[in-house]
Amino acid sequence: MEEQKPMMRGLRCRCGQRIYQRDVVRQGYLMRQFGPTYVYIRYRCSRCKRLGEHFIRQEEWEADLLSDISIELSEAEKTRFARMGAITLDEMREFRRKLERLQNIPNPLREE
Repeated sequence: MEEQKPMMRGLRCRCGQRIYQRDVVRQGYLMRQFGPTYVYIRYRCSRCKRLGEHFIRQEEWEADLLSDISIELSEAEKTRFARMGAITLDEMREFRRKLERLQNIPNPLREE
């Protein structure tokens, strides 16, 4: 019976920040005559601005490791947001005015 390795959830910098495709400076393959081939990722962290690199075995490499998959919308949500359209400048101004006039932050969990 073959042992299952845990799936990689994403690449992280030493500071703990997740690395996304926008942070990648260089990506390539490290071919070796003997042994496994590696995918080479060089990045600049968006939080600490440190340059770093990762070497991942090609068998374990998935392009989704660098994508932001945290935003998953259903088809109903996508159509609803598409119908709403882009946020206009007037809507932003109105929201800002309401925030400036706000005396205290309402707690939706508190019973009144």
